Amino acid sequence: MTQSHPDAPSSSVSFSKTRTLSVLVENSPGVLARVSSLFSRRGYNIDSLAVGPTENPDFSRMTIVINVEDHALEQVIAQLDKLINVISITELDPVISVQRELLLVKVSTDEKTRSQVLETVQLFRAKVVDVAQDAVTIEATGNTEKISALLRVLEPYGILELIQSGLVAMSRGLKPGSISEDKR
Repeated sequence: MTQSHPDAPSSSVSFSKTRTLSVLVENSPGVLARVSSLFSRRGYNIDSLAVGPTENPDFSRMTIVINVEDHALEQVIAQLDKLINVISITELDPVISVQRELLLVKVSTDEKTRSQVLETVQLFRAKVVDVAQDAVTIEATGNTEKISALLRVLEPYGILELIQSGLVAMSRGLKPGSISEDKR
């Protein structure tokens, strides 16, 4: 008979994990407030939230990133599904989905550092969208790891200002999440 160590986690232990939900909703006033208040009332923090129109103007898609345990995820999905304006909910696995963020970052530059910053922009396949005498504004898109890596490289030059969008994501290929497949 095998005995487990008393300090070893039991097989029923669930660990928090970053989850990406794609939520198709009716495009109507108050839907965003209802969805976000659902998370707030239950004490869950939304790490990232992006909302935008879909190919059908009657619907919007929310990409919600949260850090929760398995059982909490099940509760969140069940509660979201009860909201009248929610059409469908899909958890997106990062391996079989496309996930991107947008970053605009203004970096301090001078005659000595400008060429180094521009080399970094090329290395990360980003774009320069504005150049001033003392700063360069850069636009970058990519997955979370790429955006974080770019910020780490630019930090020593002096980040003057930045804005980062929430994650936007969709499944690869023709998968659930397509409006034509959602039924309610």
